[in-house]
Amino acid sequence: MADKVSLLDKLLPNGRGVWIPMDHGVSDYPVSGLDDTEMRITELIEAGVDAIIAQKGLVSHYSHLTKPENCSTSFVIHFSISTRHGGPDVSNKVLVGCADEVLSRGAFGASAQINMGSPNEASMIERMGSLSRDCHNLGIPLLGMVYARGENLNPIDGDPSNCGAHAARLAFEIGCDVAKVSWTGDEDSLRMIRKAVPIPILITPGTGITNDLELLKLVQKGIGLGANGVCMGRSVFGHESPQKIATALRLIVHENKSAVQAHELAGL
Repeated sequence: MADKVSLLDKLLPNGRGVWIPMDHGVSDYPVSGLDDTEMRITELIEAGVDAIIAQKGLVSHYSHLTKPENCSTSFVIHFSISTRHGGPDVSNKVLVGCADEVLSRGAFGASAQINMGSPNEASMIERMGSLSRDCHNLGIPLLGMVYARGENLNPIDGDPSNCGAHAARLAFEIGCDVAKVSWTGDEDSLRMIRKAVPIPILITPGTGITNDLELLKLVQKGIGLGANGVCMGRSVFGHESPQKIATALRLIVHENKSAVQAHELAGL
């Protein structure tokens, strides 16, 4: 059995983290920024991100780049998959692996997804529950990517988070150690999400952000409101300067730099 506390400390040093999902190639391809995967991973390692979230095949192939003696970046395996060709089943994320693959493939954590409000919500909850059980028994940290965005979503009147707090709560109550939450910048929303769970929350920005400084200001604001870090994919690996934007995120999350300072120090 692994030491979950030690693994979480590696993934979230001092309780904070910059995590970059790169699992998008199974859902769509070609994807901007993933055509030279090894170069992109190397850039993120040099920027000092804490975790790269990817599918297990990618982790196995590139795990030699994240040997603990060589860098501070670790892999987290994302076990949920659907593709753009799934038709009416496209939002139904199935599991393609088990927790006992995590360490042997060179990762330090697991991840799975629930699309809350989708017609297949119950099946995805059941799958996440099974993965949570296995992670618990093996001492593997689990990230819950729970998105409140299905067509059956039924928000409670007066909920400023539009079910975001419920999504985080679902991740927590099903046994996840970390929750990824979508956040657009509304302070009441993030306060409600933060109050809903005692586990670390990593924010991902909503749509409509037009430039780097705006993104970094959102991250600075989120950290100030109690977020533990970021979990951002396309806005980092698809950026024209991935290493620079990742460096800026690290400066805000781990060194408490302002958005303006991070923007300047990263050379954006």
